[in-house]
Parts: sequence; C-alpha cells; structure tokens
Amino acid sequence: MILEDFTAAPGSVLEVRDETWLVTRVERASDGWFVEVTGLSPLVRGTHAIFSTALEDEGSIRQLDPEQATVRADTSAGFLEAKVWLEATLRKSAVPLTDPRLTVADRGLADSLPYQMKAVEQALSTENLRPRILLADAVGLGKTLEIGMILSELVRRGRGERILVVTPRHVLEQAQFELWTRFALPFVRLDSLGIQRIRQLIPATRNPFAHFRRVIVSIDTLKSDRYLAYLEKQQWDAVVIDESHNVTNDSTQNNRLARLLARKTDALILASATPHNGKRESFAELIRMLDPSAVRPNGDLIEDEVRRLVIRRHRHSPDVASIVGASWAERQDPHNILVPANAIEQEIAEELESVWLHPTSGRPPSKSRLFPWTLAKAYLSSPAALGASVKERLRKLTDADTTEKQALERLAELTARNSDEGSAKYDALVKHLNEVGISKRSPERVVIFAERVDTLHWLRARIKRDFGLDDEQVRVLHGGISDIEQQEIVESFKLASSPIRVLVTGDVASEGVNLHLQCHELVHYDIPWSLIRIEQRNGRIDRYGQKHRPRITTLLLDPGSTRFSGDLHILQRLVEREHEAHKALGDSASLMGKYDVEAESEAIRKVLAGEQTFEETVPTVQEATDGNALPDFLQMLLTQPQQPEKPKETYAATTDGVYDFDLDFLRDALQVAFETPALPESRGGVEWTEHSSYGLVELTAPADLRQRLEVLPQSYLRERKVTEHMQLATTKPAGTKSLADARSLEDTSGSNWPKSHYLSPLHPALEWAADRVLEKTLDRNEIFAIAGDDLGLILQGTMTNARGQMIAATYVVVHFLDGAPTTPVPQPFGSLREAMKALGVAGDLVNTGNLLDTENLSAYVAPAVQAAKVIAETLHQSAAEDVTKRIDAWNDRVTNWVEESTGQQQIQTLKERRMRVEDEIAVAESMQPDRSAVRPLLLVVPAGGVTNG
Repeated sequence: MILEDFTAAPGSVLEVRDETWLVTRVERASDGWFVEVTGLSPLVRGTHAIFSTALEDEGSIRQLDPEQATVRADTSAGFLEAKVWLEATLRKSAVPLTDPRLTVADRGLADSLPYQMKAVEQALSTENLRPRILLADAVGLGKTLEIGMILSELVRRGRGERILVVTPRHVLEQAQFELWTRFALPFVRLDSLGIQRIRQLIPATRNPFAHFRRVIVSIDTLKSDRYLAYLEKQQWDAVVIDESHNVTNDSTQNNRLARLLARKTDALILASATPHNGKRESFAELIRMLDPSAVRPNGDLIEDEVRRLVIRRHRHSPDVASIVGASWAERQDPHNILVPANAIEQEIAEELESVWLHPTSGRPPSKSRLFPWTLAKAYLSSPAALGASVKERLRKLTDADTTEKQALERLAELTARNSDEGSAKYDALVKHLNEVGISKRSPERVVIFAERVDTLHWLRARIKRDFGLDDEQVRVLHGGISDIEQQEIVESFKLASSPIRVLVTGDVASEGVNLHLQCHELVHYDIPWSLIRIEQRNGRIDRYGQKHRPRITTLLLDPGSTRFSGDLHILQRLVEREHEAHKALGDSASLMGKYDVEAESEAIRKVLAGEQTFEETVPTVQEATDGNALPDFLQMLLTQPQQPEKPKETYAATTDGVYDFDLDFLRDALQVAFETPALPESRGGVEWTEHSSYGLVELTAPADLRQRLEVLPQSYLRERKVTEHMQLATTKPAGTKSLADARSLEDTSGSNWPKSHYLSPLHPALEWAADRVLEKTLDRNEIFAIAGDDLGLILQGTMTNARGQMIAATYVVVHFLDGAPTTPVPQPFGSLREAMKALGVAGDLVNTGNLLDTENLSAYVAPAVQAAKVIAETLHQSAAEDVTKRIDAWNDRVTNWVEESTGQQQIQTLKERRMRVEDEIAVAESMQPDRSAVRPLLLVVPAGGVTNG
C-alpha cells in the first residue's frame, strides 16, 4: 500500500482479511503505519490486534471512503438504533489530549476530592510533553485513588491500552482491587499464583507482557534478569511505580528496572510518601525518569520543572484539611506507656550497660562497635529477640573470641531466666489489650508492630494463650512468608467478618497497606529508631477513610539503670517528635534531614551512645522550618504555593454524547443487540433484570463478555459468580453499599471483593455493549438517517499525531440551502450533543416511519464530507499550531540542555543522560500533528421530508 494512500484514523472502520475492525490507533512507522484495531465482526469481536500496512498483502486492508457512505433510514422506535450507534461510536473515539476537562476521573466509585482532582489535572497538563508526575502526597491521602483517576483519564484519551503497575508484593491485590472496584479497570495480577497460571495459558517463549494488556506485578518479580528481555521488547502507554523511593539508587536492580520502564512508556506515574532520601542526586534520579531535561547536566534541579512534575500535600495542608473532615478522624495524642522493668529485665539491662554499651572496662567484648546496640534493640524488643541475637552471634564466633563468647553465654543465661520469669512489657501489653477489649468474641481489633520476626512469633504464641484466641484470630505478617499469604492476611483484616483480632506484623506492613477499615488501635511493641518508620507504621490506620480517632500506643521498657534508662527515654521523645511533625508538616522525615530509615537509625544510635545530642539530631518543627535546616529542593517541595481553586465545573464529568447516564446506554444497547435482553441466553437474551429501587441490574454474561473479565482473580470470579450472573451497581450509593457489605459481618464469603461491581464509564460491560451495537446495527460504510427539525448531516472531524493520539476533535453540522446537496453550509460545534441539539434530535424522539425512501439521501454525503473537511482543517490548524508551539519550546529546552552538556567532561553517566535527553527529541517529533480525517455520523431529515432533494 502506498504510504500517502492510507488515510484511516481512530474511529474509522476497516476491512482487514475479510473481517471488520474499528481503528483505535494509527502510528506512523518508517515504511507505513501500525494500525491498532478492535474486532467488530462476529469472528473477531472484542479481539485486539495490530496490523502493519507494510506487511499486509495488496488489498487485504480496505479503507471505507467516507464520501461513499450510504444512508439507511432508522426504522426503530424512537430512533433507538441510531442513538445507541452514535453513543457507541463516541465511546470508541478518544478524548483529545488537549481537552482540559476531566471526563471520567470523578465518575469512579470514590469521593471526588478537589485536592485529588488537582493531581489528575497536573499529570495531564499540556505543560508536560507526556503525562508524567511524582505523586508525593504524605501517608494516607489516597495516592492509589489518584493513580486510578489518572489512569482512567488516560484510558478515555486513548493513552491507556497497555498499562503496567509495579508495587510491593504485599499490596498487589490491594492495588488490583482498588483499580477494579473503584474504576472498573481490570488488571491481571502476576503474583506467584498468577505467574503459574500464565505458564499454563501461554508458551514459555511467549512474552507475557504482550499477552496481557494491563498488568500488576511486584518489583521483586520484575527486576530479575528473566523479565528484562521481555520488557525491552514491550512499549507501554502508562507505567505506575508505587513506593518509588525504592528505585533511586543507581547501583541497584530496582533502579535499572525503573530507568528501563521510564524509556518504554508514554505516561509515567511515580508514587511515594517519602520521595527522597535527603540526597539531591537521589531525588534528581526520580526527576530524570519523569523528564531527563528537568535536571541540568551538572545535576542541578530546574525548580520550575520540578514544580511541574511533582505534587506534594499532607494531612494538614490547607487544601486537604478543609476537605477531609469527618472522613479522616484526627489521631489522639500519643499514648506512651513507660513500663518499669522487672527484676530479671533490670539485671539484663545492667549487664548490657556495664559490659556492652558503656563498659566499665572501657572496651566492649565485641570487636564490632554496632553489635552492642543490636543487642540493646533486641532486648527492647523481647526476650525471644535477644535470645536469638545471642545464639546467632555465638554460632559465628571462632575459638579465638573467648572474651566475647563468655559475655554472650552470660547474656544467654540471663535471657533464659527472662523467658521463665516473665516480661513486664508483655504484661503491660496484656493489660492494654484488655482495655481495648480484645477477646475471642469481641469485634475489637489491634495492630501490633515489632521489628524482629522472633518477637512476632513470641507475641503471637503468648497472646493466643493468654486471651484464648484461635490460630486464625492472631496472625503474623512479615517478609518471610509468601506473597499470597501476605495478601490474604491484609485483605482478610479489612473484613468485618474476618476472624483476625490481633495482627502482629513487622515493618513489611508499614508501606502501602490499608489497615484502617476495621481498626483504629495500633501498638508499637518496640520503637523503631527512625521517624520515617514510625510515621509509616502510624499511617496504616491514620489515613483518609478512618472514622474513629486512631490511638497510637507505644510500650517502652524502663530498666531504671543509670545510663541505659536515660538512653531509652530518648526513644519516647522520638515518638513525640513524630507526632509534632505529623501535625505541622505532615512529613516527619524532614526533621532529621536523613530521609532514610537506616541513616536515621544510625543517627539515633549515636545519640544513645552519647556521640551527639538529641537536640542537634532531631530538631523541633520550628527549628527545621525557621532555621532553614531543610535542603533547598526539599523546602521547595514542602512549600509549594497553593494554586487557586478552579470553578467546580472543571472537575465535573462532562456528558457530550447522546446519553446522560451509563445505565441508559447499556439498557438501550442491549435492547438493540439482543432485541429481548430479558430472555435467557439459550433464547437469545442475557437475562437482563433491573432492581431500580436498589440501584442494581443483573445479566448473564455471554462468552465474549466473560473473556474480558478473565484477568481478574479466579477466586473472585468463582466466589462471586461474576461470569455466571453479573450484578452491577448503577449508582454510587449502591456501589459504596456493595463494598461495605463485602466487608460486613453478614458476608461470610471471606472475600473482600464486592458482589456488585460499580458501573463506571469504563466498565468492560459498557465497552462490550458498544462493540455489540457497532456490529449489529449498520453494514459497512453506512450511516443512519432520522427525522428532526432541520435538514443536516452531522460529521466528526479529528486530528491525530504520528503516535496515533487524538490532538483535536470537532463536530460539524452541514446544512443544505434549499435542501439541495449542491449547497452545503458547514457549522462547527464542540460536542456531538450540541450538534444534535442544533438539528432538533436531542432527547426523546418519535419515529413516524416517514423515512423509508432513502434512495436519494446518500447524495448529501459526499458534499457534506468535502465541506466539513474544509472547516475542520481550519479549526484544527489552530490546535495544531498550539501543539507545535509547545513542542518547539520543548525542543528548544532540550537543545539547550545538550549544548550545555557539550562543554562538560563526558563521563559515562553524563553520556547516558545525554542519550536519554536526546531521546526526548524523537518523542516530541512523534507528537507533531500528522493527519486529519472526517467521517459522517448521522443524516437528519425534516419530518415533512426534503423539499429540494
């Protein structure tokens, strides 16, 4: 096929290999075009494919000339077929990239909070060459929901067919759950079970990322060499990397993976409540992933570019605090319990103080200066942790380490006695749990954090014994158990019907896990020597959606010894400082300025060892902000200027089509596709049933709809019988109730997934219904004619770039003077609905059957197409000039970066960064306006007929 001959654009219909396909994207290649399509004819219905015009045989791709379209009178009641066909066509047409309105972000099953809408707008801003953003909101503000909103808008804009979401493994199901239940975006989850499943579905040599369009996978799985070759061959529309602070170290596999994905995707969303470790270079590495030219060749951050790429708010930011209200109860003041040590604990403390921490001999028995503090942390955790540390150290010693061996054996004896004689701190925990109301039959719950795995199992055994709880009522969560078990525990804890009463967890649960739905009590059984870790732990129950004031309880053993006791009071002050920073800054990490858990722990160790003071190590909030203790780039993040509130309508969902409500379209689409949808499948229906008073509808999903849901968890599909009899919630209250019901005591299924899934605008059932309508209603290259107030033909004009993305769209009504086809007069409109209103065909219509004679109506098509092309090209030229202007400005900045780097020493890292920047030039060029197309949609004829046809 000659390159210039191919003019199909998104929304066009093609015949390829004797099947009918709807074009979703046309991307320019060196020798033709790659054409992405969705099957319409029965044999390929719902199938996604990519054809190359260079590889297809001559004539195997047949374009349908819009000027040759024929007209068919719609004979259905109320012109139902024409209405659903128009709506289906509109839903298959991408919203232009330049459209500033949020079309679906606030129509998911989530509270539409203005501060979250701001994040979506910033990600989609035309100031960005591509949608790229670092969501750096503090713990608890709903970054996962912001991600879902952004992805929804990308999908609606034709930029979200292939999406990869990378998360820590223990939140894989949580991410999959939120994206499906809130936004109806189905993803396949490649945890250990998911990987086993795909090995059965596809050959071992097949690229799994080419087989599945939307994938959620853990970074631990993806970073292995095994998957890099697959990822090198895959291009994504959008990539999400959650907890992205874990990918900044350029010597790690995580960083290698993140840099690869940043090159292989159009949109990139990074998310982290702690998006930096205090080092300018680490933060700059995140910014380079988003936009390599936003960091100068010498490593300096360009402030205006960083503000464009990063958004940061916290619980007490003005635009957050004024909104969250009762949906995020303020946490109580810290509940710190100082526990006097019992006799044996006092003896161990004195042994640690005099022999290991502050030895009277001047030197501890260990050659390692850090090991004594390892013993101190283990002692503060539990007798089990201390015993395990001593045992492990003894195992590693040689015969030459006599002094240390004897000292450890002495500690081992004392620890054995401690196990026999009891723990004062554990007794205090028992008292506290009784006050909370923990018991076998009580609904009360608590999360207990501890650092050491030995402590976790020790606590579980004793709590079970002392409270008479079953195995399932006290669960342990740590990184050593499988990803499947981790997810199962986390998801179970969210259910009111869950048997779990006490969740004893390590710090694997301190990042990203939502534990607030049924719990507002948290206990630090030991205190991390890090403000960041304390804040992360607290954020599991102190987050948006928490209805009860969370209480954070800290247990601290007080041995009463001369120096060790004073040391431990420092940890209590650390907890108090975290609370102060939480209220004032929403970011306790900024106090110490380390921005790294290990670095903070080392700094606190130095305080405990007397090497530096607490005051100089952990400044107050006032000192951190007034004293300019923060690095300048972090001060910039925390003091981003508040943007003025936009009019509410910019956040409102826009309805530009035929239908106001998704349910109305689904109902009518099924009426057209199945004639009698209430009939059983065996008789040509889908058993459509409406329960309007409950906001629910039901249907039996045919095979081609079931196929679209197969990526969801098999357990969910099976337990909720989703593919057998689908139940949809059609209102937000009904959808919210369904989510709540799944977690309620009355639901004994053990599934956190709701029985009814919310019918959001992107739900697969709506996409499926649109495909069925397009297949059922018209033959190839036909349009409908209906009766209206005036004679006119509605057409759609589109402009796309070389990547096949929609830049601009307009709707044109071509009127005909005196009813003659030879006198077309085009009039542009901003939406299909406006165009329909101009011809009097919006709203309820009556079909009197007067349009049966369509023989002469096709004569209006070619003149209308020609006239519409002229006005559409004029309108699109303005949009094209705006896009070109922004791309030219982008190229100028990139060129300046390259010139600036030329005079610098070309070390390997700078060469790599220069290559990444130069790649941006090619990306920018591919986004230049490339092609326009016009297609007819609907001919409207006056009810009395055409006077001069």
